[in-house]
Amino acid sequence: MPVAVPELGTFKHVPETKEQLDWAELVTVDLSQLDTPAGKKRQADILISAVREMGFFYVKNFGISQERVDRQFALGKQFYELPLEEKLKYVPQGLDEGQFNGYVPAGRRTVDQEGKIKDKIEIYNIPKFNGDFRHIHPAVISEKIEEVEEFARALHTEVLDPLFVLLALALELPEDYFTKIHQYQVKSEDHLRYMRYEKYPSEINAKLQNWSYGHTDLGSFTLLFRQPVAALQIRLPSTNEWKWVKPQDATLTVNACDALEFLTAGYVKSTVHRVTVPPKDQQHVDRLGLLYFSRPHNDVRLSTIQDSPVLQRAGYTENEFEKSGNPVPTVEEWTFAKQKWQRTKAGSLRKDHATATILPGFNEKVYV
Repeated sequence: MPVAVPELGTFKHVPETKEQLDWAELVTVDLSQLDTPAGKKRQADILISAVREMGFFYVKNFGISQERVDRQFALGKQFYELPLEEKLKYVPQGLDEGQFNGYVPAGRRTVDQEGKIKDKIEIYNIPKFNGDFRHIHPAVISEKIEEVEEFARALHTEVLDPLFVLLALALELPEDYFTKIHQYQVKSEDHLRYMRYEKYPSEINAKLQNWSYGHTDLGSFTLLFRQPVAALQIRLPSTNEWKWVKPQDATLTVNACDALEFLTAGYVKSTVHRVTVPPKDQQHVDRLGLLYFSRPHNDVRLSTIQDSPVLQRAGYTENEFEKSGNPVPTVEEWTFAKQKWQRTKAGSLRKDHATATILPGFNEKVYV
């Protein structure tokens, strides 16, 4: 018999930390200011400064209510309350080869220098609803799938499309330059993610430096909904210092990713970030995240944009693949090569893994 699915109910976020942390000073892009050319220009200037100097920024007034956001958090919470044997039914075939949609269980990698403590990170990825196929989900999600689809599509129209317009303006490109290669109905590896960092006992936290080590995301922009358990840190490009990212009410936290760095030959910085051990007053709770990962169409080749006057004037004309003389990959080739590296069971601190060749012309880097 089918299992009854409980009502979502309300979702209550845990209190923010009372500890005084070294917070990053991030700017905010205000999407309510795009009705005039002057407003667009101002917000485009804020965005390009952020993705060049910090990599992370906040977005406000994005037209999606907190109630809708909290329903997605509640849905993620319900999924993670399922028995492990039920969640394991949704592990994708080919996980070790880079497949990622569905459930990625915890414990695949180690997070300490000695290689003895396994991660407690669980992931559930939901691919785009673009007609290619219908993914099979557990009942707690499938019974709300229309709501999930509406939410995911709204992230494109209400958040990503305006950000891509601002980025194009900042690079003196046509406004639709980036939206044309990020159309929802075209095949790409975008996905919505529910992510849980299960708490460790205090004696384990005392042995750990981080819950996940420094890395960059592989796509265009990552959207992170407000997460009050402080643990996210970014590495400042100018000084390599690590700073905490403060949860701000009624905002999204957004970071630029690898694909934009390749397309701009490094003018846009792919943000190095990590999840570290939370403050002591928050170590007793699990950390539930709601994220969206945006990527260009699969067939887009990650060559440097040559028709941006800004990139030409600044001398950003060749990315790492082009400088090395190796073939420039498509987004699909890049995505699955890096996902294969990310999904390996090898410890993330092992030297041969941390600096592995993802594709000819690009080696990963150690960020500690």
